Amino acid sequence: METSNLFNDTATPEEGERFDTILNHKNLLIERIISSAAITPHEYIQAQDEWVLLMRGKADLRVEGKLHALKEGDHIFLPAGVPHKVERASDGAMWLAIHLHPEQCEDR
Repeated sequence: METSNLFNDTATPEEGERFDTILNHKNLLIERIISSAAITPHEYIQAQDEWVLLMRGKADLRVEGKLHALKEGDHIFLPAGVPHKVERASDGAMWLAIHLHPEQCEDR
């Protein structure tokens, strides 16, 4: 078994978001997401449940039309089929996302 640290290699992309797979096992996918301040909001409607934790920074997340101003430590559960999008993020905002797929998943 190998150990690693979520706070290693946290370079912020120039724009958008960077998705790093931490664990992909059966129907479970855990990702670290690094957001830049230059983000273009994109609405996601996913087939899987997702729980996200904002580990660093601030972000505005719109879920089913309601805006959530998130700060470090805030987390939210996003059931499958619920529209959501990151409208704004501080540069270098870091997320931990846990996806629970209805069936076995594959890497992004």
